[in-house]
Amino acid sequence: MYQSFYTGALGAGSCMAKMSVISNNLANINNNGFKPMNSSFSDLLNYNLNDSEDAVTELMAGNGMRMQRTYSNFGVEALTSTNSDIDFAILEDNAFFMVRDTVSGEITYTRSGHFYKGEMEDGFYLMTDAGKVVLDQNGEPLKADTPDIERIRRAMSGEEEEEEDYEEEVDEEEDENAPRLSLYTFANPSRLMNVGDNEWAPPEGMEPVLVDHPKIVSGMLETSGTSLAKEMVKMIECQRAYSYALKMVITSDEVESTINSLRG
Repeated sequence: MYQSFYTGALGAGSCMAKMSVISNNLANINNNGFKPMNSSFSDLLNYNLNDSEDAVTELMAGNGMRMQRTYSNFGVEALTSTNSDIDFAILEDNAFFMVRDTVSGEITYTRSGHFYKGEMEDGFYLMTDAGKVVLDQNGEPLKADTPDIERIRRAMSGEEEEEEDYEEEVDEEEDENAPRLSLYTFANPSRLMNVGDNEWAPPEGMEPVLVDHPKIVSGMLETSGTSLAKEMVKMIECQRAYSYALKMVITSDEVESTINSLRG
């Protein structure tokens, strides 16, 4: 009898944890580059009644469930035009901009390309809304007037280039050490941990991989990946599951009360 209390309470708690994930997704429905989180649940120990441990019978009982982990799908979402030269959208899955906190030095990754020109001692650099600097392929802060950024802007606007400028850009592209707007990916991006502010951090031992030919467009941003319809369906399912779990607890309490009254 006490096991039914535990199973029902555990189910209600798992539903509350899932509802928190859904609420976070809905709260970020208008944040550019946001990737919604999905909840992954697992069954706790199942066992057979009146049979061996490995037997599969109709007399099986479980100990409830728990939320094992949350993960995000880092696919490309719809794009929106901003007409800003320093807004960038990523056109490939599982790719991120690398950014660094100017105070703590912590490195994180984001798909939101909404940048601005932040002034530092030696010039203007690309920065995020949180004040973190965008890093190039060498892990160094990227200046806002980097030729690579200008090339992306001209390619999107359709401006013609003079022959001299074209030759200069070819030379810069041949130089692998020339600073450029870069993307990074991971062997298993589903393991990335959400650290807030639309940023992710890899677990210890998980190293980023530089994308050789990044697909980036200027003047556009990737919209939030949250689907209102899907999240509302998940919320209704979660509410019903929560009510059923509470009914299980209430029923168990009524049965226990009846047994105690019969005992006198």
